[in-house]
Amino acid sequence: MMIDLESLLEGGCERLTLDESFDLSDEALDGVFPFTTPVRVRGDVVNRAGIVTMEAVATGVMHFVCDRCAAEAERTLSVPMEHILVSALQSEDDADRYILVPDGKLDLRQLTLEDIFLSLPSKLLCSEDCKGICPTCGKNLNEGPCGCKKEVDPRLAALLDLFES
Repeated sequence: MMIDLESLLEGGCERLTLDESFDLSDEALDGVFPFTTPVRVRGDVVNRAGIVTMEAVATGVMHFVCDRCAAEAERTLSVPMEHILVSALQSEDDADRYILVPDGKLDLRQLTLEDIFLSLPSKLLCSEDCKGICPTCGKNLNEGPCGCKKEVDPRLAALLDLFES
């Protein structure tokens, strides 16, 4: 969704309120499509003394498979979006600090998607204390312990014999 910021960037108005929803169901993350419900962006784009800033929050629900136990899970996202918008860059070094809006049109959907993906942890877990799966039998350890006996490192087997006798 393109947002027209031309009058804001030129100083014609001081504030633009954002309240948009996006269907991101066609966007893949690691081969899955995690967004089954729309993502909503609420906030403001404000021109204060010639500096145009965007402060918003993207909220939505993300469905995924836990990277540790392989169970299906969902997480409610609330991603803050804070950016300084400019119509031109002074140097190429500024490209990481500012969002370039050369024609006065901001692709809010793309910016929201980038902010969400960049805010995600490298491993998505169903819970902070996820125990994972047993490497021997494959049982989900969040559902209880498995009956597998832990294998002893062969280098330490002699020590174990000392304790058992």
